[in-house]
Amino acid sequence: IQQKVPPLATLEKETAWMKDYLSELNSPTVLCHNDLLCKNIIYNEKEGWVKFIDYEYSGYNYQAFDIGNHFNEFAGVNEVDYSLYPDQDLQFQWLRIYLEACKRFTKKGGEVTDNEVHTLYVQVNKFALASHFFWGFWALIQAKYSTIEFDFLGYSVLRFNQYFKMKPQVIALQAPA
Repeated sequence: IQQKVPPLATLEKETAWMKDYLSELNSPTVLCHNDLLCKNIIYNEKEGWVKFIDYEYSGYNYQAFDIGNHFNEFAGVNEVDYSLYPDQDLQFQWLRIYLEACKRFTKKGGEVTDNEVHTLYVQVNKFALASHFFWGFWALIQAKYSTIEFDFLGYSVLRFNQYFKMKPQVIALQAPA
């Protein structure tokens, strides 16, 4: 494990950095699913509805974390392919529809602006880093204690590697002024 996972000192340093860095983004705290992978989303095309299942990890979290985590989950779990992470165009479409629904359901009304979409895009992609980190730690714990047949250590390494790969690109993202 010591050869594959970053040293504890590195993980502690990254945790402290994320706490400071992400808290400045002012993403609202909302009730989140926290595990919206494809297997937890049921879509009935014929009847036109979507339902979420498996609320085991639900709780209050940052809005941008839940969405960033959802986008990370596009890569899959058993055969992870991060090239499936949604591109900017798909994210902007998704986020605009999401923000429109939020305004409609909270009765705050008004048009969703390009700045609102872009700001959420930046927040979501920065919090996607936290998602990699969270699931990397989760997988380390599972590798030690779980009786489920799954390569948790390998999954942890994948998530931490993706975190460090994406960090420079994500840091460069800037929200509109």
